[in-house]
This record gives sequence, C-alpha cells and structure tokens, in this order.
Amino acid sequence: MSKMPEPATLFPIILVVHITLAISLFVPSLLLPFTLRSRLVAPGNAEAAPGRFLRAMLWLQAHGTFVIGAGLALTGLAMVAVLGPRMFEQPWLLVALTLYAITGLVAFALQRPSLRRLLRRDAIVTDADRERWLEGAKRQRYIAYAISTMVGLIGFLMSTKPVLW
Repeated sequence: MSKMPEPATLFPIILVVHITLAISLFVPSLLLPFTLRSRLVAPGNAEAAPGRFLRAMLWLQAHGTFVIGAGLALTGLAMVAVLGPRMFEQPWLLVALTLYAITGLVAFALQRPSLRRLLRRDAIVTDADRERWLEGAKRQRYIAYAISTMVGLIGFLMSTKPVLW
C-alpha cells in the first residue's frame, strides 16, 4: 500500500500551481486592452465580430475569475498549512502580497468596468464618440502597462527575496 507524500514534498507542486493561478488571474487584464484597436470602431464596421482570442479572453474574465480565484485561495492556504505562519514574517512577501492586492483592486475595480464599457460599441455613433473610445482604449493600455509592471515587480520580489528591513 502506498503512503501519502509528506506535505513538505508537495510544496513545490503547490507553489507552481499557485503561481500559475496568480498570473492567469491577470491574463485578461493584461491582454484585453491590447485587443482594442481602432478597426473595431471604424465607420461601417459595426458588425465586426470579435476574434476567437478576444472572445476567449472575455469568457475567461467573465467566467474563469471565480474558479481561478478559488484555486488561488486554496493553494495559498495549502502553502500556509505546509510552511506555517512563519512565511508571513518575510518582509518581501508582505510587500509582494500588498502589491498583488493593489494590482487586483486596480484590475477588477477600475479596469474591468472600463473594458466592459469599451466593448459595448453600440454607443459609438459620431466621430466624437469614436475619439472618446480611442482615448479610453489608450487609457486601458496604460493601465495594462502598470499591471504588467506590478506583476514584474512581484516576480522580482519572489525570485530575489530581498532583505527589506
């Protein structure tokens, strides 16, 4: 009869799954703003259907967020169970978790509603509406750059584990 593996031996698997889920939670927020191109709102192009990739990202953002977030929470709890509360004594980890929370807040409270408004193209009637849409799409790309920077900084903190204080 086979024995159950020790929790400490499962940690690398839990960590890889956790990191994968943490990144995949932000994939739509990182990629969707770059799919918003002027051809979507070009005059006479009202019937243009979004491409397969855009539809997949929209579906993931609308339906996958809860499942990915639940998996992220479960793997986070599993890591705390394996390592114990001493992992919260690491300043770099506390900073990374704070940055992740801020990034999540920006992505889900600020960016998602704006992206939804931009994806409703039925309100684009005049050239002024089109210009507003293009400016909004540009703003969303800047937000995606900020989110990418935060994710990169979190990755840096996780990989270098610097002594912060």
